Amino acid sequence: MNAVRLHEYGGPEVLRYETAPKPEPGPGELLVRMRAIGANPPDWYAREGMPGVPDELKPPVTLPLIPGTDVSGVVEDLGSGVEGFAAGDEVFAMLNFPKTLQGAAYAEYVTAPATDFARKPAGVSHDHAAAVAMSGLTAWQYLIDLGHDHPSPFQEAQHTPAPLDTTSTVLVNGAAGGVGHLALQLAKWRGARVIAVASGDHEAFLRDLGADEFIDYTKVAPEEVVRDVDLVLDCVGGPRSRRFLRTIKRGGSLYPVYFGEFDDEENARLGITVTLTQVRSNGAQLAEIGRLLEDGTLRVGIDSTFALKDAQAAHERAARGHLRGKIVLTV
Repeated sequence: MNAVRLHEYGGPEVLRYETAPKPEPGPGELLVRMRAIGANPPDWYAREGMPGVPDELKPPVTLPLIPGTDVSGVVEDLGSGVEGFAAGDEVFAMLNFPKTLQGAAYAEYVTAPATDFARKPAGVSHDHAAAVAMSGLTAWQYLIDLGHDHPSPFQEAQHTPAPLDTTSTVLVNGAAGGVGHLALQLAKWRGARVIAVASGDHEAFLRDLGADEFIDYTKVAPEEVVRDVDLVLDCVGGPRSRRFLRTIKRGGSLYPVYFGEFDDEENARLGITVTLTQVRSNGAQLAEIGRLLEDGTLRVGIDSTFALKDAQAAHERAARGHLRGKIVLTV
């Protein structure tokens, strides 16, 4: 089969489109012929060798590596013991995450546990199904239902999503990105009022998805003008996430998708819960997300599409930033 592999770590130029062995499904696994692949930040982290990540937090990686986790395609074969799927089923998934960054999605065929997969709704394209997996599950597990009891490598306490309803106000920072634009819609689905933060050229896109208020961070710092929100989902995160503490009412929560620098004593004094989790593969939750896609409750923004052989160009697009939705590779 054809696949994109890297034999060394580095920039987009290390991605090679070449022949690789076709996988065989093991017990409990599906063999799926790819139609579309969603690109995600862990793909470029793996390509770079995860610089700056402590060794104890790095999943096992060996070279040559086929990156990628998000897929949509057609079941070609089943391993022993698989129930609920049949050859010819259209399916989508986030593969083997976070157990490995070698989800091997950048290929014409993949194998993974059947429990990672959900049936693709008939009314949803392969491109949109592949685009939703990791971002949709991240937003879901932060805001709706964690859905597992695995410990997080980032904190001792288990993340518990705060209840959202018509009395809630949610601020989504980085609202135009993969996680952000889906989180905005999930919060609206639960009845919340949503403030979207992004650069100005994304305003029409985000208001069309349901944002009640829009803040262009290139013109005004959101932490200077927002107060008394119930929840901030910071899809940018990092060292500057702490600035959002001043926007949250006592009893509220801050969820940094990428962990920042916080003081537990300060959080306690303010009465704010700062918590995060690590997204995990979950076919059952993807099935729920699929139903929301099919009935129009959720829409997936696609920033751009590239043929699988042009994965290098896709990673170059990602490096330029300011994505509106997701990048998709087509097979």
